[in-house]
Amino acid sequence: MSLIEKLTPQQEALIPVYREKWRKIALSTERIDREKAAEAVKAAYITIGKNAPNIIFYESPYVAIKSLIFDKLDYLKHKLNNKVVSQVNNSPISKLKSVQRELLEKPLEQLGRQTSFFTDLSCSIYSQVFQNIKLDEDLYDELLYSKLDNNFSDIVGFRLNWVLEEYIKIYLNERLQSEDWQQINLQLGSRLSSSFYACLYSQINDLFTKSFQPEEECKINSSRDFIIACVSFSEIFQEWLIYQSLIKECGWIFAFDKAAIICDRPLHIRFDNQHRLHAEGEPAIEYADGFSLYSYHGVTLPEKYGKVHPQQWQAQWLLTEDNAELRRVLIQGIGYSRICQELQAIELDTWAEYTLLKIDAEVDEEAIYLLKMTCPSTGFIHALRVPPTMKSAHEAICWVNWGIPPEEFAIQT
Repeated sequence: MSLIEKLTPQQEALIPVYREKWRKIALSTERIDREKAAEAVKAAYITIGKNAPNIIFYESPYVAIKSLIFDKLDYLKHKLNNKVVSQVNNSPISKLKSVQRELLEKPLEQLGRQTSFFTDLSCSIYSQVFQNIKLDEDLYDELLYSKLDNNFSDIVGFRLNWVLEEYIKIYLNERLQSEDWQQINLQLGSRLSSSFYACLYSQINDLFTKSFQPEEECKINSSRDFIIACVSFSEIFQEWLIYQSLIKECGWIFAFDKAAIICDRPLHIRFDNQHRLHAEGEPAIEYADGFSLYSYHGVTLPEKYGKVHPQQWQAQWLLTEDNAELRRVLIQGIGYSRICQELQAIELDTWAEYTLLKIDAEVDEEAIYLLKMTCPSTGFIHALRVPPTMKSAHEAICWVNWGIPPEEFAIQT
């Protein structure tokens, strides 16, 4: 086995080609071909030594997860009658855990136990990729995390995963706060209801951690593809082809022993010019069933802000928004000029056509000081944020101009 410490110029030249190839796969918005997707999943099951599963399709991972939780909640509500609650309350801890498992796993019985065997398949591929070569550790890291990564999973996968978890937990909390569930809570008592909820949330976390997320897989497999084709020149082996099919033909997958849930891809993924998720007044990621993710230059927005175009964002929102990152985005989107006007900034000092302003309302972590500049010819107003240590307009002008006093440069308009 030879150790490769450096790529040839020809190999280096091919890196952008493979990065772009996997970037297109990771960010694809084509509808999946359900027949091909089902074939890919069944082939993966058979390769790992399992029976071909029943295939279930959903338009988005959100609706798939929500459906699985619906089943659990409805089943629990039906089963937790007075008689069962009485039995559960009088059970020893070991019996209680057994009852919990039965009540929480029963609704998924037709699917079987959720598994992460796609990960096992991926690990088996790793050893075959490197059976004939050994890459220098630094070179491998450079390939995997720098040149070929291209933030596949961060652009879509990380944000999507985060928003999905948030939405599912919000949805679950709303359901558990409903009147009928409050009644069940009273019957269960705080100890038992807390135990049930902890178990329920744990299973939801499993749904995410064991799910197959193609955009994350693109990150890993872009380097494998490059190594097989351009570095080791290995023969294409069957497991690799099957695994590639999973990534290329499917959206998110939830794999169970008896069934596999295949989700479709988003209809739209929108970016800014720096390849960050971004859209104004519409979703940055949008699925056919309506599940959407809103984003402003890579920062995830709640729907109440995301569905409104930034030109209609209101400065007053800053007064009630608790999240510092969202306040920063709102300030960026609204613009200081409009914030000055709508929040009635206080004038502290003036110098020529410059004015030092302070916004007294608590809209950020520290007081907002602005240097307002009025163009004498057009009357157009610019406003730049300056540190709150500024005592005069003259001092703020110097700070904006890298320490150069305004007297030393001619102001051209």
